[in-house]
Amino acid sequence: MTTEETSTDYLAGYARLLSEVSDTGRRPTRREMEDRRVLGERAADAGLALRTLIIEHLAATRAAWPATATTAADADRVLAAVEQAIDAFAEGYERGQRLAVRQEEAARREFIDDLLYGRSDLGRIAERAERFGLRLTHAHAVAVAQGPEAYDEADPMPRHVERALIGRFGARNILLTTKDGRLVCIAPGDQDDVLTYFSKQAHAATDGGRVGIGRAHPGPGGVVRSYEEALNALDLADRLGFDAPVLYAADLLVYPVLARDRQAMADLVLSALGPLKAARGGIEPLLDTLSAYFDAGCVAAEAARRLSLSVRALTYRLDRIHQLTGADPADPVHRYSLQTAVIGARLLGWPANDIGPASALR
Repeated sequence: MTTEETSTDYLAGYARLLSEVSDTGRRPTRREMEDRRVLGERAADAGLALRTLIIEHLAATRAAWPATATTAADADRVLAAVEQAIDAFAEGYERGQRLAVRQEEAARREFIDDLLYGRSDLGRIAERAERFGLRLTHAHAVAVAQGPEAYDEADPMPRHVERALIGRFGARNILLTTKDGRLVCIAPGDQDDVLTYFSKQAHAATDGGRVGIGRAHPGPGGVVRSYEEALNALDLADRLGFDAPVLYAADLLVYPVLARDRQAMADLVLSALGPLKAARGGIEPLLDTLSAYFDAGCVAAEAARRLSLSVRALTYRLDRIHQLTGADPADPVHRYSLQTAVIGARLLGWPANDIGPASALR
């Protein structure tokens, strides 16, 4: 709405319409109704309240009631025109609101895509961020929740989690959205309680889904980095078989380091674990045994329980691994190399994937 416009400007032509309907007996034309819709759309765009505008239409009806409407039939025609005019105006107003919502949603989605992918000028992203409740001059951390199905912002689950967060923390510079079927929460880096609560709510709302939490980093680029760390934490959980509901990128920093030199890791896996292919029952049972043994802190009884084996059967498998590889899993000197090789096998998807020299060249 311009500075010259007032709410009464959206009544333009209304009194004349009522007068002509009363004087001639005609009905409102299609063009006149479209004019009312356009005025309603403009009023919505100007941010005026529909209730106030309808009251003003009714007040204008009383003030401009035609003197010629002296019979019941005349009054009925005028009232019918009032009904049509207000209905058309309200329809235009709703049309304007829907357009504004779509534009706001498109702007929000564009901002989120630029923010999480770093595709735009970082200074421009920081300027736009305040419109959506973020102050990117501070550090932020990102949590990503992944459930058994893909979600978008229209689904009940994201709305449920958002209501819980707002109910607990209010508008504390938190942005909740969805991206690629996952639920994403961006929060100030010094407010760990926000992401902890988000993780609890998202885990429950996704029927046991998993949450990855990136480290806090400053600036617009920090959001991208934290988001990627959260995604990598979820990816590592899938590849390494972690069953924890919440994974912190800060606790998993060793794994990207191990995977950085793929060829060196492949050489270690083949050298340390390759001889297990000669086992009569295949390599998988022995790899599972090593994984369970290391995950149990090298406690044989706990590893046997996790594998549903007797301690005697587990001990036999560990002895067989020692015989085939020459490395004793119970020996601290050998343990580190074997455990690192087992982690490398998980990261590289071995033995299902070929990680030999020929595959490294492809």
